[in-house]
Amino acid sequence: MTATVSNFYYGPVTAIAAYLMACLGAALGLRCTTRSLRRTHQARKAGWLTLGAVSIGCGIWTMHFIAMIGFSVQGTLVRYDPVTTVLSLVVAIVVVSLGVFLVGYRGAGPVTLSVAGVITGLGVAAMHYLGMAAMRTHGSLHYDVGTVTLSVVIAVVAATAALWAAVSVHGLWASLGASLVMGIAVTGMHYTGMAAVTVHLTRAGSASQSSAGLLAFLLVMIAGPLMVLLVAAVIVMFDPEVMLGDGTWGDTASVSRTADPASPGLRAGRAPGSHAR
Repeated sequence: MTATVSNFYYGPVTAIAAYLMACLGAALGLRCTTRSLRRTHQARKAGWLTLGAVSIGCGIWTMHFIAMIGFSVQGTLVRYDPVTTVLSLVVAIVVVSLGVFLVGYRGAGPVTLSVAGVITGLGVAAMHYLGMAAMRTHGSLHYDVGTVTLSVVIAVVAATAALWAAVSVHGLWASLGASLVMGIAVTGMHYTGMAAVTVHLTRAGSASQSSAGLLAFLLVMIAGPLMVLLVAAVIVMFDPEVMLGDGTWGDTASVSRTADPASPGLRAGRAPGSHAR
């Protein structure tokens, strides 16, 4: 028996919240990647890229499971396998990291961007369908191949656009605008994928909504990545480059100028009475 499914059991609130989380992850990822491009110190560059990748990955994953709070199957309760659910988070972070590090170190050339976009897009799609594979119902999930293919294409296009923006869009307002567009693309990919789902029940019951236990489980699972995003937001906002001005912290170029005895700043700053030998 084919069950009636809904992605908006609680109305538009879950979709809006999911979209906002996708935007937050994208915005933090863009800002972190922009910061990494200013670095010549490899450890700090890698640190910013890692933080950006984790932010984007956590944002996408949190978006997915906030949206899934609104998913219901008439006639059965929905549960999730914790191990598979956590594995989908790991996949999201790992594949986004591959794409971010590729463009972070090799630039946004057509070949690099295409490869990174395909890898990241396929990874995002894998995260989505792995998260769906964690679902447990009194039945089986079936997917429309054409709609699934469309969702994967959207994921690849969205990922490619996100990576291009990460290394090409530097202004604050431009980054915020790009994150809003990326949020639409990522959320659109999710709901396109969900449109491909049908549930065939093997044993029907009277339940038609998520249980309090499921809601509590999803909120607990979301809490960890959400805290990561909040920490990332604090790091981005209170980065010494922002608080003190660009180039005043960790700028190896300014350090080298300071260390150069021939620099105009040092010549002008010699103590009175000093002379060149």
